[in-house]
Amino acid sequence: MNSNSSNSPLISDLDTLVEIDMITTNETGKSVFTKVTHPLSNHGGMYISERQQALNFRHRKSAVGYKSDWHTAGDPTLILVMQGQITLELRSGESKTFTSGQQFIAADYTLETADESITGHRAYVEGEIDLQAVHIKLSQRSN
Repeated sequence: MNSNSSNSPLISDLDTLVEIDMITTNETGKSVFTKVTHPLSNHGGMYISERQQALNFRHRKSAVGYKSDWHTAGDPTLILVMQGQITLELRSGESKTFTSGQQFIAADYTLETADESITGHRAYVEGEIDLQAVHIKLSQRSN
């Protein structure tokens, strides 16, 4: 095992990025899945990203069987799934499921010129365990 001067184990260069799934809005107003990447720097064996701003956070619980209406996130929000699982479905039919320990950013919004039939997502809580999550508002979108 490789180690640095503080005897902390090193991670490979491939592990020095954090990749987070994201729902965003493309140039036509369509909600799409994409990814955002944050590089990590070695600080004495602790690999950490640069500081990122956040406005507030909220705790969330939703029971198994919860299903939201179609909506957009509006303000970019990082969601940390603490327990259970949530499936996000886009209007295109594409979907992704996030389980305990995973995270995603909801940042889609409605463009004034967008066709409402291509914008937005909905969420389902599935499985056998109620959802517990933390919502961290990253910024406030200006209109």
